Amino acid sequence: MREITATEVEVLLNKGEKLEIIDVREVEEVAAGKIAGAVNIPLGLLEFRMNELEKSKEYIMVCRSGARSGRAVQFLESQGFNVVNMTGGMLSWQGNVE
Repeated sequence: MREITATEVEVLLNKGEKLEIIDVREVEEVAAGKIAGAVNIPLGLLEFRMNELEKSKEYIMVCRSGARSGRAVQFLESQGFNVVNMTGGMLSWQGNVE
């Protein structure tokens, strides 16, 4: 499983990189704040909403601590998607939230 740290994601965003970030936390968790531009697809709905994703893009998966996003990465990799897990999740995020 490929991984990226929260700090690395923040640096890329600050450089103006266009990142595809999928937040797999529950809706009520995301309501407390998410990385700007992240799309919320709760882990339990990922299987049913993966048709919204493109296999040609790279997605960074995010959750609270990195565990659920790790499961999301394993699932999506098995389906042929290009995905990376943000280690430490939102607990490690020091950047702005929306």
